[in-house]
Amino acid sequence: MLAPKTATAEEITVFATASTANAMAEIEAGFEAATGHEVTVSLAGSSVLARQIQQGAPADIFISANPDWMDVLEQDGLLDEGTRFDLLTNAIVLIAHGHDADPVRIGPDLDLALLIGTGRLAMALVDAVPAGIYGKASLDSLELWDSVAAQVAQSDNVRTALALVAAGEAPFGIVFATDAVAEDDVSVIDMFPADSHPRIIYPVAGIANRDIPAKAQFLTFLRGPQARAAFARQGFGVAAP
Repeated sequence: MLAPKTATAEEITVFATASTANAMAEIEAGFEAATGHEVTVSLAGSSVLARQIQQGAPADIFISANPDWMDVLEQDGLLDEGTRFDLLTNAIVLIAHGHDADPVRIGPDLDLALLIGTGRLAMALVDAVPAGIYGKASLDSLELWDSVAAQVAQSDNVRTALALVAAGEAPFGIVFATDAVAEDDVSVIDMFPADSHPRIIYPVAGIANRDIPAKAQFLTFLRGPQARAAFARQGFGVAAP
């Protein structure tokens, strides 16, 4: 249970992967209303945020779109011991520009290069950003990567890749399922098979920089019904017990 509002409001900074943007706006408002504390949410690709934390950025909490970047910070001794837990699950999808694009069936027999034609396939950075890492893993697993690698337009986070497709600058893209929910100008034309990539887990943890009660309260809030409902509305699955 959250502590009631107190006369002493605290400020916390949450570094959250860009794919949680819509849910985090709702959660930020809900937590502030419930506690009186102030929350600043900084959104970017998980790799960018992790590197900023390594360089001393004043984050109190980190929500990553994959475990690898959280592992890096844990190995560096930058996490509050005992605060890490798995928060969310997600899926990756193939999207197309517009409201009513024709569906496809993703599998080894899909001629993705033919589908893309002379256009581009928008993806987050395939060697650094989780949505791009998972997307490339799927394409590799399905033996499709080599045929489209030259057509991939990489961006520094998944929301930028989504925006490229929404604007029609790239006819197709690979994003998290939750990103597609957040954009009216794209169509999900199929979901990548779950067995074609590692399970998508979003871990969260406190950062070992300052010990303030609001940090622990926010981590508790993320496990609670209000935050879970906000994440569910954006299409996330809940991994936390």
